Amino acid sequence: MSDHGDDAVTRARKQAQKQAAARGRAQGLEVGWTVFSYLLAGMAAYGGIGWLIGRAVHVPLLFPLGMLAGLGISIGYIIHRFGRQQAAERAPGPRKEITGDR
Repeated sequence: MSDHGDDAVTRARKQAQKQAAARGRAQGLEVGWTVFSYLLAGMAAYGGIGWLIGRAVHVPLLFPLGMLAGLGISIGYIIHRFGRQQAAERAPGPRKEITGDR
């Protein structure tokens, strides 16, 4: 192949690597914004429910407790959703059972 052909292949490979890196960064940002929105939505939803119930029963402490409950539920859901996703991606394949009787 000529020198020009080698340069074209090299440029194409570098461009493909840059595009793959950009997709990886975009995917990371997408996950970050998703996690952030889950946290805010959980606090808003359960805080609103706590505010409504607290207003009905005249216990204003239910608003911050509802917000904390929503935050806790959101964190649990995030760990469940994204923790399982990361574990599935890292799993190399079926594992062999290891027993101590050999």
